[in-house]
Amino acid sequence: MKPLWIQDEQPDEQILQFTIGKDREFDNLLARHDIVGSVAHVKMLGVTGILDSDDSLLLVRELRRLYDLACQGKLKVEDDSEDIHSQLENMLTKRLGQSGERVHTGRSRNDQVLTAIRLYLRDEIKVVTHGVSRLFDQLIAHADQYKHVLMPGYTHMQVAMPSSFGLWFSAYAESLADDISILQSAYRLVNQNPLGSGAGYGSGFPLNREMTTLLLGFDDIIVNSVYAQSTRGKMEKTVAYALTGIAGSIGKMAADICLYAGQNYNFFDFPDKFVTGSSIMPHKRNPDVFEIIRGRCNKLQNLPNEISLITANLPTGYHRDFQLIKEILFQAIEDLKQCIYMSVLMLQHITVREGIVNDPIYNQMFSVEEVAARVNQGMSFREAYRQVAKEIREGKFRTDKTVKHTHIGSIGNLSLSRIRRKMLSRLKMFNFKYAEEAIIKLMEPETYQNIASD
Repeated sequence: MKPLWIQDEQPDEQILQFTIGKDREFDNLLARHDIVGSVAHVKMLGVTGILDSDDSLLLVRELRRLYDLACQGKLKVEDDSEDIHSQLENMLTKRLGQSGERVHTGRSRNDQVLTAIRLYLRDEIKVVTHGVSRLFDQLIAHADQYKHVLMPGYTHMQVAMPSSFGLWFSAYAESLADDISILQSAYRLVNQNPLGSGAGYGSGFPLNREMTTLLLGFDDIIVNSVYAQSTRGKMEKTVAYALTGIAGSIGKMAADICLYAGQNYNFFDFPDKFVTGSSIMPHKRNPDVFEIIRGRCNKLQNLPNEISLITANLPTGYHRDFQLIKEILFQAIEDLKQCIYMSVLMLQHITVREGIVNDPIYNQMFSVEEVAARVNQGMSFREAYRQVAKEIREGKFRTDKTVKHTHIGSIGNLSLSRIRRKMLSRLKMFNFKYAEEAIIKLMEPETYQNIASD
């Protein structure tokens, strides 16, 4: 292996392997994003005259070919390359000779990888957002379908007050709407252009950073070169916080379902092919999918802390420590996407048991309804409370199990349309289309015929 930075003496192979670590594996996820960033950079170099227009045209055409390979999963970081950046430069040089060696002009691997990671995170946030939107729609549909089906509500793990499946499903839907707000904030932070900041101190070349910002569909530039590099760790941690919010909602929902699907509750059921069994107990129907979702979402809660500890005491500038963030963040994103997908799949096949509250063990949870009824007839709240409590102690409490809740967000007024509007307004804040159209335009073959057309 000959890394890009080697001059004369070859470094010890053990040093190389230790410092590279798992970088090759996770850099494969960055391949097409690194190519996209390189196309924008090379096109800018050609327009500004930093590169000869012929070299720029050759490089863009070859990068487009490599982009097709990356999209097909056929471009991987090979053992003789240190990372995806080295891999691409080596491939370009092999095909184009000295023209390929010019791809790194006016750029450092520091701003190169930072750009690729931001493009990667931008795409992954889009995927996660679409997944959360699907899960939200599923929860709202169930909330509407089961809005009149009562279930027990709990506090302190004790039967408390009447709830409904509509109220339960829509609670998690609204939670996801709030989670999307946090994710949108992370997206705004991610969607800024660091390209041109070099190793953190700019460049002696007259780079046009406005042009690369436009070509890559970024909303803005990270203006200060030092700060651009200082966003490593900060950016990933912000995304991590947003991911843990979603994971927290899904994990709590999974914990509820694991509990409520048990025989002691028996609120939910699933088809046989969606549960697992036991090697010794023939009757078992285990909710293993939701147990794994719960476990993975719990694990995700530690993600911001891991990133914080990696970066906590680092001074200004790039440090190799940042490389370790990819290992935990990229895997966390994949885990969360799987949890979202499986949650949607399982909820599509969930069965809700009706008539639960007819069981006499739930009679006392209607005590609050009886207190309210007596207050509405003119009795003070505290007196009504004492009377109902006395009847319960003496075994004389009776109830017709009617619930008359009318305020917004109650059993009788779920206000699902309002929750939908909340989610829709937050989804509209993402400008995914602008970024998508910019990348499509940048990578279209016809744009290479005149490299200086923009």
